Amino acid sequence: MFIRNQLDERGARALFSRRAAVVTGLQAIGFSVLAGRLYQLQVMEENRFAPLADTNRITTSALAPIRGIIYDRAGRVLADNIENFRVVVVPSLAGDIGNVLSKLAQVMDLDLPTRQELIARSRRQSPNAPLVVADNLSFETIARVNVLAPQLPGIETVLIGQRRYFQGRELGLIVGHVGSVERFALDDDPVLRLPGMRVGKIGIERGMERRLRGEGGSVKREVDARGRVVRDLERREPKRGRDLVLSVDAGLQHQILDRLSKVRRGAVVVLDVKSGDVLSMASWPTVDITDLGDGITQEAWTKLRKTSGDPMFHRPIKGLYPPGSTFKMVTMLAGLESGEVTLGEKINCQGTYVYAGQKFRCWNRSGHGRCNAHRALRESCDTWYYEVAKRVGIVRISEMAERLGFGQTYDDLGLAFQAAGIIPDPTWKRGYRGKRWLGGETLLSGIGQGYVATTPLQLAVMTARLATGRAIEPHLVLPDKLGTERTFAPLDVDPEHLQAVRRAMNAVVHERRGTGKRARLEGSGIEIAGKTGTAQVSRLSSYRSKRRLPWKYRDHALFVSYFPYVDPRYAVSVVVEHGGSGGKIAAPLAADVMRILLAYEKQAAPPFRVGGRSSQVSKG
Repeated sequence: MFIRNQLDERGARALFSRRAAVVTGLQAIGFSVLAGRLYQLQVMEENRFAPLADTNRITTSALAPIRGIIYDRAGRVLADNIENFRVVVVPSLAGDIGNVLSKLAQVMDLDLPTRQELIARSRRQSPNAPLVVADNLSFETIARVNVLAPQLPGIETVLIGQRRYFQGRELGLIVGHVGSVERFALDDDPVLRLPGMRVGKIGIERGMERRLRGEGGSVKREVDARGRVVRDLERREPKRGRDLVLSVDAGLQHQILDRLSKVRRGAVVVLDVKSGDVLSMASWPTVDITDLGDGITQEAWTKLRKTSGDPMFHRPIKGLYPPGSTFKMVTMLAGLESGEVTLGEKINCQGTYVYAGQKFRCWNRSGHGRCNAHRALRESCDTWYYEVAKRVGIVRISEMAERLGFGQTYDDLGLAFQAAGIIPDPTWKRGYRGKRWLGGETLLSGIGQGYVATTPLQLAVMTARLATGRAIEPHLVLPDKLGTERTFAPLDVDPEHLQAVRRAMNAVVHERRGTGKRARLEGSGIEIAGKTGTAQVSRLSSYRSKRRLPWKYRDHALFVSYFPYVDPRYAVSVVVEHGGSGGKIAAPLAADVMRILLAYEKQAAPPFRVGGRSSQVSKG
């Protein structure tokens, strides 16, 4: 019995030993696997998992830069920034966002409906995207929030710049305004995703967005398990946007805009023909954008768009008008350059021109008689241009038009949403109309009618190129450095032909039979070169009295000019929508603009430069 018990006890011990060995082996294997896995994670795959671990511990936030200031030519501030205190919440760091907002409501005005809306918005967007809780807060409110910060995980106070505008009536459409970011792309600047970020919507604010915005910064922060900030680990300060000085003068623009306001709708553009600087770009009616510092609501925008005259429509760069007889310099040069007509050749005008069995009328129904190139431009004989256009053909007319600045936008201008206009040819018509080109359409294009459509800015550029013989490009932003002069390539046009056009343009204003006599600067001793234009917008204007014709069917009135005639300095284009006669309406308006320019020239100081004449900076 004793021996049996002893054997049983030995068997149990052996069984226990075997089981212990198995367990120990399994434990050893388990620890080995765990140690191997830890080695794999911590050593072999450190580069993969270390950043993931840091992500739980470190947050990176973008920092918005301060937008650059915009000045006018005289150093007046047109757009700057004011401090705006803001409170934001990051849902992923807040945890229970409802509880955090309830605590926040103890130190600032944050009612229940607002809190509920914020909670709902946090569920619709990325948890890492910050939400704006409140804006335009006082320093005292921000101080109270910062005191309570340890109890408010995910809550941050932010200081941003809010846009402020001056001279909004005079230069609002040129400067433009900012608004919210509507769409994001994967490669967009992270700064654009910041809550309440504003970007340029129109004008210089849009066209020069990247220069004005600057470069965003970033801050890395260590947070605890509850999302509270422990410390700042790394900070890269944002780079402020570049300040811009515009070539326009708010004082000059004010005077020209006041004169332009005497008509129902219209536009005036003034260029410095030597530098290409845009000195004035007036559009009437206009709008005051002074109160659009934080953007514009859709409701307000819709209301503005429905306002009579569409004051948000920037006519100098967006308005498309048939240029009428102001286009005749293009046809004249195309004829002379091609050799299809000479300066001395005379073409007989009897008041009508017959082509393919169809009659094309001259504005002078009695006819001009035998006209050479000089007289044809001076008296604006349509028949002469019909014949030259037929000889030259639409392709060569279009090529000359593009050489003089039509049918294109100007990349260096600084403005977005420019209209390129229409300089038609057979290819254009096949592409846009699906029809072949007709010979009669060439005749109409030769006098600036038919499909031809141009902007007031393009008319001013054409005039500047004719005045200088160079491919002038318009600019709205002055160079950063004093003494920087722009150079422009010569036009590929015979100088003798250019001079013939200039003499004829001078005759338009200063010879007895010229159509632009009302543009003379009487008593100034200054001669100018110009060209009238009366652009038909409806066939009704050919058959009914202009006075009885409804306003919207009346002809557009145009006038282009440069002065002085010798050693030109300025180019001016005027468009009066449905104004009637270019010689009676647009030419006197242009004369008044030129008188304003002469007075301005006497008192104008050298252009302002940032860091230069800072003592002359003024707001408003």
